[in-house]
Amino acid sequence: MEQCKDLLAARGRPCLNLKEAAENFRALLDYPALFGNDNPVELEVGCGNGGFISELARRNPDTNYLAVEVCSNVILTAMENCKRAGISNVRFLNIPAEILPCYIPACSVETVYLNFSTPLPETSRERQRLTSSRFLPIYDALLKAGGKIVQKTDSEEFFDYSLAKFREHGFEVGEVTRDLHRSEYAKENIVTEYEKNFSEKGMPIFRAVAVKPNHALRG
Repeated sequence: MEQCKDLLAARGRPCLNLKEAAENFRALLDYPALFGNDNPVELEVGCGNGGFISELARRNPDTNYLAVEVCSNVILTAMENCKRAGISNVRFLNIPAEILPCYIPACSVETVYLNFSTPLPETSRERQRLTSSRFLPIYDALLKAGGKIVQKTDSEEFFDYSLAKFREHGFEVGEVTRDLHRSEYAKENIVTEYEKNFSEKGMPIFRAVAVKPNHALRG
């Protein structure tokens, strides 16, 4: 982690439980200080090995990116890959998504990317799904008015669940496709390693964009 410390914007504080941290701890990022510019900021929640965010950042050098991953060894791989590629407009947060507001200023993010989040189909684990009512108010608080959530998944059940949750929380849902690689959105799509494996097996990829309304959501 030491060799990539310049890319690490935040690490969670293990001494605080999630509820206590979310309510009481704040170490909000200073974007100009962090990136050295005032470019717009986008966020990926659950960046894995960083393949998506590094390619997105390479394609869009005038946008700054924050990549969140709770698993320390996985985020280290992502940072190492980014550093080797010489990508300078990505910073990483090794924290759980529940405490994003501890570090990311309200109404400061243009887009949230959710790529192949674990579906967690068990009813007992619904609160852990990254599109559940536990997390959507968090993204809402971080997004600017008119900001958007872009979701991709290989699970149709999870996709349908997410569409319903987006609408339940007042997001305007569009650009819905149930076969991304054969859709009009395929050309701009960044294919992750995980996505490639599933697509090569003939499995469709589901994608949608949920836009934050111009009024505050009610949790």
